[in-house]
Amino acid sequence: MFANLNPWEIISLVLLGIFIFGPERLPKVISDGVRMLRGLRNMARNATNDLSRELGTEVSLEDLHPKTFIRKHLLSEEEEAHLRRPFDDLTRDVRQLGTDIGDVANPPAPRTPSSDVTRNDMTHNGGRHSRVDDDAT
Repeated sequence: MFANLNPWEIISLVLLGIFIFGPERLPKVISDGVRMLRGLRNMARNATNDLSRELGTEVSLEDLHPKTFIRKHLLSEEEEAHLRRPFDDLTRDVRQLGTDIGDVANPPAPRTPSSDVTRNDMTHNGGRHSRVDDDAT
């Protein structure tokens, strides 16, 4: 239940609860909260059981996501493949376009031997070599 909270956050929540509700009312507030969570879980469980009974198949909470629900209960495999095909084609085309653009934007550098770059191509600037003349810019 508190898997994503570290110990300092839990201690902070407890101290905040004591500060807001007081030490006398805090146990009752906690028990009311636990009772409410149990009631919500029971309602969700009953709703999934009712849906399973009405649909005639086993329904889990993951199946209640609209996309999954439609895919599993309303579409046949052929209809799903037919609906998915344009998106798969689009995804493939976008990926291909991305690689084509990457090839154009980053062409391979022309291979020049390091001996082609001579000391005459460089200007000596304060002890460092630079292709740009800092005084000219």
